[in-house]
Amino acid sequence: MEPFSCTFTGFEITHETGQISGSYCVAGISFTEVWSVGEGVDLHHPATVAAAKWVYLFAGVSYAKSHAATVLDTGEIALTDKEAAFLATFYREGLAEFAYRNNLAMLPISVRGPRVEKRELVPLPALNRGMLIPFGGGIDSIVTVEAVKREGQSARLFICGRPGDSFEAIEAPAAVAGLDIVRATRQLDPMIFHTAANGWLNGHVPITGVLSALAVVAALAHGHSGVLMSNEHSASVPNVELENGESINHQWSKSEHFEVAFQEILAETFGSGFSFRSFLRDKSELWVGEQFAHAVAYHSSFRSCNKAFRQDPAGRLTKWCGTCDKCCFIDLMLAPFLSKAALSAIFDGNEPLENNDLAPQFATLVGLSPTTKPFECVGDPTECAAAATLAARRSDRATNTMLSEMSSQRGLDDSEIASLFLPLPSVWLKN
Repeated sequence: MEPFSCTFTGFEITHETGQISGSYCVAGISFTEVWSVGEGVDLHHPATVAAAKWVYLFAGVSYAKSHAATVLDTGEIALTDKEAAFLATFYREGLAEFAYRNNLAMLPISVRGPRVEKRELVPLPALNRGMLIPFGGGIDSIVTVEAVKREGQSARLFICGRPGDSFEAIEAPAAVAGLDIVRATRQLDPMIFHTAANGWLNGHVPITGVLSALAVVAALAHGHSGVLMSNEHSASVPNVELENGESINHQWSKSEHFEVAFQEILAETFGSGFSFRSFLRDKSELWVGEQFAHAVAYHSSFRSCNKAFRQDPAGRLTKWCGTCDKCCFIDLMLAPFLSKAALSAIFDGNEPLENNDLAPQFATLVGLSPTTKPFECVGDPTECAAAATLAARRSDRATNTMLSEMSSQRGLDDSEIASLFLPLPSVWLKN
């Protein structure tokens, strides 16, 4: 059977409304997605147009997955060989979890379309507003924001959502941050929400990659000199290592691999005048947890719970659920640095570490279970084991049997723990 293709049938920028739209065709079905980076924003500049192309190319992943398309036809968009290879990698690695969980082999992505031998540098607009910081309301982006503020650097937040919708779990800590906000919207084709009814395939997509590209557009349109991400070291660590040497990483578009490759593409487009990097790339989640513990102003407003980010507003929780893997992980990262009482207050009396029924989830997080690392944005087992070891030493956790068992079975020595508070070496570049 011929492989399915995802054809990029065209994208356009409507300067009057500040909207960017992109169209795709997969298995004879047409889809259109629409983005904006603020009303009345001038999108005429060649740099903004060049950046919008990557939003369009990345976002097609939501529609390509519906039929596990393996051929990407870029239509009229001409790419260099390096850009085409990067796009193929983005789809292959970004859809690796999708393929794995749908019992498919890794998708053998190929890219068709016109080629250019070399990308001519695109001139940049005036960029004098410092960094644009994508902000999701979690401890990682909060730590980045507070570090930038301490250094006295100019910055604004970047927040993206559906038109007319917002997440309290993002807006509340953003208000605490006190920085101006550049707002963007992303509107998927409505048909993609009927995937199950249509019998299409469903699963995880590299959403951070799409939002990263949209943040680049927003930064250029609003005069920012770069995008400062908050992706830490362990985002590069896979969830699953396959027998054939391939790996599956839920956080691939937060990984060093993606960051370095996208940096190179942007540099070949714009030269050295624009930056895309992560502030936390060489930091552990344990280091982030320690830094966040000092950011007391956010403790009553942040909520990194999966159920706070449900697409249906009616189903969103207004407090921590206290049972999902993300709740467990955040609790574990903060437990060495905050008191039991403080964490009980943060979790509204529903702290995961005080719920023995969650022992299997914690065992997975610290690497005591044969189950794979959860397909969530959580740290690696070494970071989690270090956190459990430190938390178990606290006097206010002396009676916590889960922590004592994790510490005795998976505890790390002081030198291993200390190394997690130092700059960590590259994960990707050594492979």
